[in-house]
Amino acid sequence: MLNDLQAAGLPLTALDRAFARFLQQAQPSGDARHGWLAALVSHQFGRGHACLDLTALQQHGVSALGWDARLQADLPPQLASAAASLPWISGAGSPLVLDGQRLYLRRNWQAEQSIRTAIDLRLAQPCPVPDTLAPALDRLFPGTANSSSPDWQKVACALAARARLTLITGGPGTGKTTTVVRLLALLQSQSGRPLRMALAAPTGKAAARLGESIARAVQQLPAAMQVSIPTQAQTLHKLLQVRAAVQASPPPALALDLVVVDEASMIDLELMARLLAAVPPSASLILLGDKDQLASVEAGAVMGQLCDGAQAGNYDADSVRWMAQHSGQDVSAWAGAGSALAQQTVMLRHSHRFAASSVIGQWASAVNAGERAAVADLWSATPAWSAPDGTSVTRLEPRHAGDSRLAALVRAGWGDWLQALADLRGAEAGDCSDTQALRLLQTLGQFQLLCALREGPWGVLALNRVIAQALGLPLDGWYAGRPVMVTRNDYNLQLMNGDIGLCLPTARGLRVAFADTGPQGGHAVRWVLPSRLDAVETVFAMTVHKSQGSEFDHVALVLPERTAPVLTRELLYTGITRAKQRLTLVVPQAGVLRQAAAQKILRSGGLTS
Repeated sequence: MLNDLQAAGLPLTALDRAFARFLQQAQPSGDARHGWLAALVSHQFGRGHACLDLTALQQHGVSALGWDARLQADLPPQLASAAASLPWISGAGSPLVLDGQRLYLRRNWQAEQSIRTAIDLRLAQPCPVPDTLAPALDRLFPGTANSSSPDWQKVACALAARARLTLITGGPGTGKTTTVVRLLALLQSQSGRPLRMALAAPTGKAAARLGESIARAVQQLPAAMQVSIPTQAQTLHKLLQVRAAVQASPPPALALDLVVVDEASMIDLELMARLLAAVPPSASLILLGDKDQLASVEAGAVMGQLCDGAQAGNYDADSVRWMAQHSGQDVSAWAGAGSALAQQTVMLRHSHRFAASSVIGQWASAVNAGERAAVADLWSATPAWSAPDGTSVTRLEPRHAGDSRLAALVRAGWGDWLQALADLRGAEAGDCSDTQALRLLQTLGQFQLLCALREGPWGVLALNRVIAQALGLPLDGWYAGRPVMVTRNDYNLQLMNGDIGLCLPTARGLRVAFADTGPQGGHAVRWVLPSRLDAVETVFAMTVHKSQGSEFDHVALVLPERTAPVLTRELLYTGITRAKQRLTLVVPQAGVLRQAAAQKILRSGGLTS
């Protein structure tokens, strides 16, 4: 069996093989299929799956593993049926768990069970609805009581007042942050005492954006409702006090009444389990996110699975009546026989960023729906990129990464930033002020290259060097103008994974400027010595995964010349929707774009079964 696992061409990692070897040595099995199953559980975990789906393996063979069909002959026959006789699934501490037709690593199974139990407990918690709810909702949403279609933001706020868990999903520009601000104001006004609230997001960048957005939106509330609304967010890891050394320990209970977590699609299985364990059942938990975005880098697609069916609503008769009574909203067109969780799930449907006629919106919709023909039609109708002309979506088909048109694109995209950087270099003192640093950080964020891959000629590592050369900047080392992204949380420096900084000249030498969000949404600058930053990388280009929680005026989305497992409609959709005003599709081969639009992420798991 171990020799078979070493066979050339099998995409199993050394860790997958080592795991199978460890189990075989600890408790030997005479059935070679058992070692295969152990290695495949590890393999699927590495691909982001919570488990090995035995039904899919039986029906679809190696395609269920993301392997080339030519490797089918390498799998032993009747592999899935051998799971029932595994020697490593019995006992409370067994390393593997067989749950129906799903084979888990025990830690993943325990995380799923913990999440399901916590959700059931929350939904069963009594949450009395005060008589003042309806008038308070009408104050926050004037003029919506008799509208012909539901105001889904009002629906979300109403549902949050009746239970301890609410899921709010929606695409870019659908008003998730606006909804949260009104929701916080509503729950505070109904409480009768100051609520202890916390705002969080999975990354530092997403947390900063959440805080900024809430600080702006609070100003739109009635003056009496602006009191006690928090405007500072923190990373989820910081909220839960997660450290690498103590990740296995139980999370500390949070002394809070209300927790709001944005970009929940980025939360993996274990982190979601920790979050639900840390927030007291008596507290309200609001999860925000776009169910159609990329799932977490680690195992699980928690938000996507929990929000499955949100498009249809599936509100039962009691929810339809309750909604009409307390909010004046008629959701009967979205009636159904959904689960208890479905009654607390809301999908925001109207985009304020992309109008129905918006070309970026059309691209996002076609990709999200997996409409390969529509994607092909849009591609044919998309004009080639030239000098900036105001066109919202353009395309560039470079022959190679060194194509002069790609260099021209990045020089045009960062034109304002390059000019500001040149003005700073031309100053006599060469000393960058806080105001100049903030302007440079702002103009840097107006344009961004997003890549599907990290490695290869069209990946982040190669393109960062190509772009630096195109901009006339050094390829290595610290220099004025080097943009960097923090890749690991540093609590001593108060820098979080995803934070963006810019190396600039000061009177004390080169320093890296990071924007610090203040309590009212304003910005200050934190200057850090480059030698103290041991976990950063140049970020002219970043992966689409790293861009989650960010938005840019102009996005250049770069695809490789060949298909790859990571190229999916979720990746395309996430990259496209990072663009606020302009999008340039950098696609060496149009067939790769069409194929990616047809490929959907299907992560195995049992959260909603």
